[in-house]
Amino acid sequence: MHSTLSQPLVRVSARSALLERQLGRYRPQYQGAVRALAAQHSRVADLALSFPTLLFALAVPRRGLDPACAIDGTIAGIALAQVAAAADVPLWLRRLPPEALSRPLGRLPDSKSFRLQIANHLPSRKIASFWLQSVADIGESAHEAIAVWIAREVIREKRNVKLDRLRLVGLWAWYSGQPETLGYKMIQNPWTPDMRMASALSAADDWRTNISLHINLGSEPITDPWLRPACVSGYDFLPLTSISDISDEAKAMRNCLRTYGYNLAHNRSRLWSMRKDGRRVATLKVGTGYRDPLPAVVELKAAGNELPPRDVWWAARQWLNMHDLSQVDMKRRDWGTAPLDRATWISLWRPYWLAKRRIPGWLPLGASRAALEAL
Repeated sequence: MHSTLSQPLVRVSARSALLERQLGRYRPQYQGAVRALAAQHSRVADLALSFPTLLFALAVPRRGLDPACAIDGTIAGIALAQVAAAADVPLWLRRLPPEALSRPLGRLPDSKSFRLQIANHLPSRKIASFWLQSVADIGESAHEAIAVWIAREVIREKRNVKLDRLRLVGLWAWYSGQPETLGYKMIQNPWTPDMRMASALSAADDWRTNISLHINLGSEPITDPWLRPACVSGYDFLPLTSISDISDEAKAMRNCLRTYGYNLAHNRSRLWSMRKDGRRVATLKVGTGYRDPLPAVVELKAAGNELPPRDVWWAARQWLNMHDLSQVDMKRRDWGTAPLDRATWISLWRPYWLAKRRIPGWLPLGASRAALEAL
């Protein structure tokens, strides 16, 4: 008789110990909330074993989610799928361990095709938290296909995935599938599912450089190049005053000219192309040198940022000194004071706002340098 009675007690004790170990795996900052909810009813506590993410979502609900109905449904014993649906928690999260939960659960992709694909890329306990943050962040800013892609990339090579870069990567990936938009036209290398993370980061950074150039300069060309076009010693000096001028020069000369949007907008420099018989020879940057208020040749580079020959330098000096430099008014702006082009900003991001049916705080309606720099 004693042995028969002790068996259920042993099972209860073993389950209690298992439940305690599972509850102890949640992060310390959420332990109180999770344990308080688990203490309400044994069926709620059992979620720690059957669906750890669901218990967490009920104990630490995201803003705007009332978990009361889902909690009542759990206590009433309704099907787990119904409880998860009431809490807006995808069933594919059921296999994630408590260690994955480092913040309140946001909205996550949950289509049938996504559930089938994500099942092939679930993480180990060691990287579960990083993996879930990556999938959630990029899923919010982009779409399901790239959420599957980032899940794969985190598992494949976690060290190449940068959480603070995923918003930019998500935007770039989203615009990669929108060929009618201005954002797409600025992309040189669009996202594809077979891309590796390092290539995606490089392509997204390149896209951001183009965005910065467009938003800093706007659609109108620079009206004051400071100096005059001329031909000196057989070299033609041509101003680069528009986005297309700068982009074409950067591509042909294999240099970083597209990064100069901020500098140009603040009237800190002007860019010129040196050509001979129609062929690009060097790219020239006019600005001010150390403590020198007058315009000077501050950069002169041949293709690939190689140093040009001596006669190119001599022609550049001759051309510069053709001008009365004392009369050049560069109208330099303090850094950070040049306004961004609002029309370009709106035209660029409007398709995204409409598709997402919201204007996120990190991509505001007003043209913002802080938002641009945060990408």
